[in-house]
Amino acid sequence: MTKENAEKRIKELRELTEYYAGKYYDDDAPEISDFEYDMLMVELRNLENEFPEFLDKDSLTQKVGGHVKEGFEKVEHEVPLQSLLDIFNFDDLKAFDERVKKVADENNTVLKYVVETKIDGLSVSLEYKNGEFVRGATRGNGLVGEDITENLKTISHIPQKLKENIDIIVRGEVFISKEGFEKLNEEREILEQPLFANARNAAAGSLRQLDSRETAKRPLDIYIFNVQKSDSIEFSSHYESLKYLEKLGFNVNPVKVLCNTIDEAIEAINKIGDDRESLSFGIDGAVIKVDDLRLREILGTNYKTPKWAIAYKYPPEKKETKLKDIICQVGRTGAITPMAILEPVRVAGSLISKTTLHNEDFIKEKDLKIGDTVVIQKAGDVIPEVVEVVKDKRTGIEKEFEMPKVCPVCGADAVREEGEAVWRCIGIECSAKLFRSIVHFASREAMNIKGLGYSIIDELLNRELIKNIADLYSLTIDDFKSLKKDGKKFAQNLYDAISESKNNELYRLINALGIRHVGVKGAKILARKYKSMDNLINASYESLLMTDDTGDITANTIYEFFRQEQTIDLINRLKAAGVNMIEEEDENSDNRFDGMTFVLTGALEKYTRDEAGEIIEKFGGKTSGSVSKKTTYVLAGEDAGSKLDKANKLGIRVISETEFDEMIL
Repeated sequence: MTKENAEKRIKELRELTEYYAGKYYDDDAPEISDFEYDMLMVELRNLENEFPEFLDKDSLTQKVGGHVKEGFEKVEHEVPLQSLLDIFNFDDLKAFDERVKKVADENNTVLKYVVETKIDGLSVSLEYKNGEFVRGATRGNGLVGEDITENLKTISHIPQKLKENIDIIVRGEVFISKEGFEKLNEEREILEQPLFANARNAAAGSLRQLDSRETAKRPLDIYIFNVQKSDSIEFSSHYESLKYLEKLGFNVNPVKVLCNTIDEAIEAINKIGDDRESLSFGIDGAVIKVDDLRLREILGTNYKTPKWAIAYKYPPEKKETKLKDIICQVGRTGAITPMAILEPVRVAGSLISKTTLHNEDFIKEKDLKIGDTVVIQKAGDVIPEVVEVVKDKRTGIEKEFEMPKVCPVCGADAVREEGEAVWRCIGIECSAKLFRSIVHFASREAMNIKGLGYSIIDELLNRELIKNIADLYSLTIDDFKSLKKDGKKFAQNLYDAISESKNNELYRLINALGIRHVGVKGAKILARKYKSMDNLINASYESLLMTDDTGDITANTIYEFFRQEQTIDLINRLKAAGVNMIEEEDENSDNRFDGMTFVLTGALEKYTRDEAGEIIEKFGGKTSGSVSKKTTYVLAGEDAGSKLDKANKLGIRVISETEFDEMIL
């Protein structure tokens, strides 16, 4: 490669790695696999080594990829939290061993290694004074991290008080177990929240919550793997320091193998690779560390990485197999996902017989046909994926696949909306999405049935006490009593809450039906315009399109929703149960805010934002989440941010809470 081309490629790689590192470390939303990112870094490092005149201290080969986020206090690490140099073959590992062995021999030191799992999580430091946990921080850029002490206190395996009154700083990895990650994404799917790409990003996002109560809801755990600093006790061996940390009460990395030679280290690495499927936590490699701490000091560090440790990354294993069939599964949100049925093949320690094909676009992009020979890959602990088709092995009898236009579970229409890659079942009584439908129906912003939570709904379905949403209204007190031991009071309260929900405002029922793109605000607009459920059912597409804040996609979604047999069947059942279907006439005819749009920002003292929004709507106004030229007023509380700045820039009138009070008197 010419010097000119090398300079150009190095620049491209730096831009790419900076972008992908930002998505990974700062946004917790990776866009490429770890292996793809690693290969970009390897290419960049090799080019910089070949053309050292283009080496730059700002290259990610010379620094840690993370940054310190706003909203957290900065913490300067007393001992830098460095990253590790990644290698992908045992030749490089043996070269590392030769470099270390030379220094060990020169200093008459017995060379031993400790091999540990490289846990796939977020690195943190924990600081203890006199045995008390006083501060915890993220790695950040290695020199400066984020103070996340309160969030770390929610993790049960972080001791608040050690078994000895010592001063010590340790380093660990916060992670979410494989089982915990699956459950977390199941809950997010039910709530129609974006799914986490992997457990590492779920852990990182959880630790960076500004409200520690939100962090406490996440299944976080931690393993400690290093003593960063100790003024109270000196160690000569890393392995012995880990044993000591266990005695202090720390949850130490359970996989740590003391090795006398590099061959023993390679054996340990292979053993970890063979066993990684059985581990309860995800890993993205193995770490090889010099055990002797005095030798570590002699070896020293580079700016970014220590010279006494290295990370072995397991290469993704690929295997060929037959794509026997493609079937479709329906998730709890109604998303219809194509699934590859494969001739069973063992990949990276797992027997793979099926894997997701994501969506229709993925199948077309890969040009997949039923009967194809395909390449399957499973890098580390990620979900197996179809990498490519072996087109040379096609025989001509392969079959094209088409996404079903009706739900394979209930037969209702399946739709793919503009701008989306997913086909969805829109049948409200579909058994595949019934759990999620009832959760939404009972939620606070819908029918607000207090006491009807996840576990109760799950139990009602498991016992077949309900088979659709309307069955809630036929349940008896005795049905509820059967769910809990000594549950008399619980049963009465839940029975009363369901009964009371029959009298809810119409907008709550509209929202409870779970029409896509229709939330609380849209439901209120529809209730005010159409006055009854029957009128809404019979509304034409053109009429819906003329409704405030209703665009083409939403209007079509509402219209098609009420053309479904399942929708009409459910509404008729709810009518028979006595659920209110009519919008009561508002006695208040004061429309002083008619035609006005308010934007709420900052912390209000007298009202919550929901309360202020309800008052505005009561007087005929609207609320919006963004400031534009169409905004009439911006109601600003304390710590108002960018919305206030934009309002001032556009000349929009900004009002205080006191002025708002005067407007509604």
